[in-house]
Amino acid sequence: MDDVKRLLEGFADRAAEALPDADIEADVTRGRRALRRIKRRRRVTGVLCVAAVSALALAIGNQVKWWGNSTEVAGGTGETETTASASSTPATAPAAEPSKGETMSMFGASVVELVANKQPWSTIDCTLTPKGWSAETPIAADRVVLSQPAMRTADTAAKVVLQAAPQARSLSAVRVTDGSGKTFHIGTLDGRLTGQVKLADQWLLVELPTGTVEWPDDVLRRFMDSCTVH
Repeated sequence: MDDVKRLLEGFADRAAEALPDADIEADVTRGRRALRRIKRRRRVTGVLCVAAVSALALAIGNQVKWWGNSTEVAGGTGETETTASASSTPATAPAAEPSKGETMSMFGASVVELVANKQPWSTIDCTLTPKGWSAETPIAADRVVLSQPAMRTADTAAKVVLQAAPQARSLSAVRVTDGSGKTFHIGTLDGRLTGQVKLADQWLLVELPTGTVEWPDDVLRRFMDSCTVH
């Protein structure tokens, strides 16, 4: 700004001797106008520069803030704490439930043990018998009742009853399994777990104690498979 002023004053001094006063005044006026235009441009340029710098700084700040938040979400303490809390809580496995065809004996209750039968019965004979159980006497021709020595009851619903019959009985919730050339039917009869199988021309019906859980299907099938009807 001072350079322009000095330039104008020097130019005015050199031209003052050859020019009239009106021309000198006009030159000074034009110089002042030019000087004001230069000042205005500098002010506008300065304002624009400040605005541009401010906008750039704001944009960079927002960018840094955005990346900072992204880093925290992707691998910061929030995710770490969530993972830790999830992993620190032990998963509780659902309790196992018996599937179709399985009895409660497979899930904690004792299972009947089958042993060799050394006691002759009647027309119904089995090579296996439940351990601790024996046939009650007298033994009928087509019926065998098994009980434990401690039993002091005449209620056959607490005992194992084997019976031969020419016809099969109608069972509820029947499960049919083939094995050893025989077809085994296991279901319920009058609320008791019951199995039946055809042996020659007779059907063998085995009624288990009411509410029993010690006779899984496979044990009952093994027991019936060891039996014959004469």
